[in-house]
Amino acid sequence: MFPEKINDFRVFANDKPDLLGITDAELPELKFMTETVNGAGILGEYEAPNDGHLESMKLKLNWRVITNELIDFYKPESIKIDLRMANQVYDSKNRKRETTPSRVLIHGSVLGNPLGKVAKGSPYEASTEVEVYYLKLEYNGKTMLEYDRHNYIYKVDGIDYSAKIREALGL
Repeated sequence: MFPEKINDFRVFANDKPDLLGITDAELPELKFMTETVNGAGILGEYEAPNDGHLESMKLKLNWRVITNELIDFYKPESIKIDLRMANQVYDSKNRKRETTPSRVLIHGSVLGNPLGKVAKGSPYEASTEVEVYYLKLEYNGKTMLEYDRHNYIYKVDGIDYSAKIREALGL
């Protein structure tokens, strides 16, 4: 299977009908927190990742127009974002295109809602930024990554890399 593109996507907030005014989504960057290691026995220095600890992550949703569906983004409450994608892949063995599902599930808090600019005959170019507390990445029905900042979970391909940290902390 050769991955070609995202054929289409839909975004759901708090399990409500999908948000049709979204033009695109900028997914979070997964970046480990690090500390510089240097000293005796090391030629120079290097950055050591703090296993399981990720830096602040943001999801950005870009809007074409302001609609009633945005009301949950203005509330000072946690929000659940369920982004579902239809991946277009090419099966070179059978010489045909197929669709495989992928999903990004996020729980977090809205940090801001720039309302964009207004111009005659143009979209708003508005956006919403969400701080990510929980993230799950699925491809074709399989969980590839699950990260839960508050519950000390960092799983990749079914392996919980934070299990020993929780154990050491008595959690």
